[in-house]
Amino acid sequence: MATVTFRDETATGRPLDEFSLPGLPERISARELVRLRVREEVARHNAAPATRFQGLVRPVDAEVELNGYRMGAARRIDWERQADIAETAFLRNGFLLLVGDRQIDDLAETIDLTTDPVVSFVKLVPLVGG
Repeated sequence: MATVTFRDETATGRPLDEFSLPGLPERISARELVRLRVREEVARHNAAPATRFQGLVRPVDAEVELNGYRMGAARRIDWERQADIAETAFLRNGFLLLVGDRQIDDLAETIDLTTDPVVSFVKLVPLVGG
């Protein structure tokens, strides 16, 4: 079993947030890794629902804030729906997935977590007017 560190970074590599998740299989697909990350962050939010959600992708009906999302009222979030949104965001280049120093381009790619236990997510922001 492997312990993985999920890290959010800026495009320049500055860490924004991170958490570790133990007990993962040594080899896992990028899709499963993204879904596990989303499931964990949603579980943490749902343990104490708030009007602010800090996660990989925006929940439905939430507004973008600096380093998070503002929801109209404190509520629970459906992790499977969030995971589906994250998969779509990955496919549309909404964020980069880096394992160690390697960019992952395909959600079907298998990742060896014993070799690269740090997984970084870099959210990409569309340019205004471009």
